[in-house]
Amino acid sequence: MADKDIQKQIDEINVKLDAILECAMTQKHRSERMDDLVADANIIAKDVFRSTVEELEVQGVEMNWEDMKFLFLKFLKNIDKFTWLMDTFESAYDLMQDMGPIFNETVIDMIRKMAEMEEKGYFEFFNEMMRATDSIITHYSGEDVKLLADNIVTVMDTVKNITQPDMLQAMNNAVNVFQKLEVENIPEYSIWKAMKEMRSPEMKKGIGFMISFLKNLSEDNVVSIK
Repeated sequence: MADKDIQKQIDEINVKLDAILECAMTQKHRSERMDDLVADANIIAKDVFRSTVEELEVQGVEMNWEDMKFLFLKFLKNIDKFTWLMDTFESAYDLMQDMGPIFNETVIDMIRKMAEMEEKGYFEFFNEMMRATDSIITHYSGEDVKLLADNIVTVMDTVKNITQPDMLQAMNNAVNVFQKLEVENIPEYSIWKAMKEMRSPEMKKGIGFMISFLKNLSEDNVVSIK
């Protein structure tokens, strides 16, 4: 019975030793792989450094290692600022990612609106307005514009008076009457026939209107001159 217990303990010890040996071998393999990796990285770093030096020599760039050391130390000293800058850049990038769909939708809406404006003729209207403005600029001199600016109040008052409803109605009536006239077939009136027509109520009212208009116009001109 004692021999069996001893053998059992020996077997357990062997199992543990095998596990330890396997762990040691695994660690050895890892160490070897790490050494190989470090060696390869060292070779690559040397090749990169040599290639960089050669390229700098070809480009005529002279390296100042004191300046490089100062720059590296400066970077380490301001690592917190660099970190803040990177955080800001990441925040801005995230904001752009979030705003991307909204921006795209805004651009699409703008394109649709411009297409709608073009369909309605806005761009053609603005183009013709530019042509009209160009014609005005080329036709009138700076002195003409100065005179317009000096008399802009009078011009605006005139436009205001013309655009009054009663004035527009009177002008519209005059245009309608002119359109109804047969200009190429105007009847001839003799002096006696004209005098006879002037006795009609319509002509008397028209003559009264003309006399009143001319009289008031003359009075306004006299007041303006004074």
